[in-house]
Amino acid sequence: MEANHSDGMNYAPKGKPKPVVSPGEFAIAAVALDHGHIYGMCNGLTEAGATLKWVYDADPDKVRRFLEAFPNAKAAASEEEVLSDPEVKLVASAAVTNLRYALGLRVMSSGKDYFTDKAPLTTLAQLDQAKKVARETGMKYMVYYSERLHVESAIFAGQLIDQGAIGRVIQTIGLGPHRLGAEGRPAWFFSKEAYGGILCDIGSHQVEQFLYFTGATDATVSRSHIANHHHPEYPELDDFGDCLLIGNNGTTGYFRVDWFTPDGLSTWGDGRTVILGTEGYIELRKYVNVATEKTGDHVFLVNKDGERHIGVHGEVGCPFFGQLILDCIRRTEHAMTQEHAFKAAELCVRAQMEAVTVTDGVGFGRNPILP
Repeated sequence: MEANHSDGMNYAPKGKPKPVVSPGEFAIAAVALDHGHIYGMCNGLTEAGATLKWVYDADPDKVRRFLEAFPNAKAAASEEEVLSDPEVKLVASAAVTNLRYALGLRVMSSGKDYFTDKAPLTTLAQLDQAKKVARETGMKYMVYYSERLHVESAIFAGQLIDQGAIGRVIQTIGLGPHRLGAEGRPAWFFSKEAYGGILCDIGSHQVEQFLYFTGATDATVSRSHIANHHHPEYPELDDFGDCLLIGNNGTTGYFRVDWFTPDGLSTWGDGRTVILGTEGYIELRKYVNVATEKTGDHVFLVNKDGERHIGVHGEVGCPFFGQLILDCIRRTEHAMTQEHAFKAAELCVRAQMEAVTVTDGVGFGRNPILP
């Protein structure tokens, strides 16, 4: 799978096409192009056979750039033109984070399924509204948790767990560092109301993976922290966050997210996941094997059979997108359940809401008695 490895905001994996429908059988549209993840979302769907019929954004420059990547799509004159088209079955979107839920309500109310970038919302009130409309309309409010759904090593790890390779999963550790690239970020990225905070934003990936790998269907936030350690020019930016979760099946999960990827790293973030089981463990080095290999998707498996390093780049594929298309057609839930998508959204919002703000040097001075 190929992508822009240096820029996380525009990271858009491309894989091997594996259509599950015929051309024209499943039409989709892209609306609101505020985050570059829309390209990865549409890559995944079109590789699975979806026909990208429309694109709409109020900014014509965003539409122009999008059409360069997807020339078969047509520019719509308005959002309403998309939502009123009976051929369109699903709308994909990467709107400003706190506006994603409102668009989702309009999409579902128009009789179409909704596929939004993460985080899918920023408040519990938004979550309640999204649940209500999804329940009333019967439409889907699916989420692009790309650090699992569009990463072959994470997909392979799930397969290993299903096969019993490490026994019962009891804990996960997730590391989600990202390159800030502040000069290329829009103004809304630095507004807490707009982006929701670091645990809500990139922390959503980590929460979703904890639920998926452990099999927990609910969890509590035991402890969470946020900080702005090094970016006073952006006072509403959290540049660091961490969280400890306790699952309803006795599992635990810790994750750390930050905006401190150094310029010397060959990719936008050294994302890693460690999954501990009762009979072994798995480590994922998702995007790079530092100072060794610049390719990603490295899986390290240790169990009773020994130690293995398995490179799965280009070998596994990303079945979520084909499964999502078939779920939309058949009204099933094989790609992801609606309950799972909403629970991950809820927990990342709660982690942000309950976070203790760590202030450098305040209340945490060195004990003068200690050396």
